[in-house]
Amino acid sequence: MFNGFEDLQGKSAIVTGGATLIGAAVVRALHQAGVKVMVADIDAAGGQALADALGEGVRFRATDITDDAQVGACVAEAAAQHGGVHILVNLACSYLDNGIESPRADWLAALDVNLVSAVAMLQAVRPHFREAGGGAVVNFTSISSGVAQTGRWLYPVSKAAMVQLTRSMAMDLAGEGVRVNSVSPGWTWSAIMNQLTEGDRAKTDRVAAPFHMLRRVGDPQEVANVVLFLCSGLASFVTGADYACDGGYSAMGPESHEPAIPKLMA
Repeated sequence: MFNGFEDLQGKSAIVTGGATLIGAAVVRALHQAGVKVMVADIDAAGGQALADALGEGVRFRATDITDDAQVGACVAEAAAQHGGVHILVNLACSYLDNGIESPRADWLAALDVNLVSAVAMLQAVRPHFREAGGGAVVNFTSISSGVAQTGRWLYPVSKAAMVQLTRSMAMDLAGEGVRVNSVSPGWTWSAIMNQLTEGDRAKTDRVAAPFHMLRRVGDPQEVANVVLFLCSGLASFVTGADYACDGGYSAMGPESHEPAIPKLMA
């Protein structure tokens, strides 16, 4: 049965941060579409467990993306084992952020993970894209890239920079047949939300409801579906774009769900 993703079968992808909840959903989606996936993450136990669970076609390599030697080794192994590299998903990130109190070292560390390492990954993958005659890159940005959030500076700034970086990548690589886009998730069910609420998804949805049009947080699979589309031929004319997968968060203003005009007449 046609599912729109047949063109992905047999291709090779690298997913950084692939051991996270959202990362694992992306890996599963690509794997189900017939893509051979290299999971790159510093979480050795989680990454290997994911690879073992999915089986053939998924490999894990412990990779610190701030280390150029490890980046190169990861890309080389993916290319050797999976017949090249056709897709790069830059998902790994740091949540290090103490706002105005953050010292220079924290700024440099956060930007290294959230921004510079995405460039390093692309630089390492680029020769393999050239061999393949093109490729697709999906960078992970965030709703945080476009709004101010109390007490948060490093994460939003790095994600805003990633939006611009995506445009620059798309511009300079278009002539090489490489499409580059980004995905900006809204609140998505994740390990930190699970931890803070002790597994109470309903509570998480209640907290998120006022600032998401769909009145809930997203599922990792819902974000993965957007990534899968951007990697596929269905998005063949899409590049340099930032896709909001945020339940309407970025489109909603401060009036939220409540009609404001009637309040003037009350």
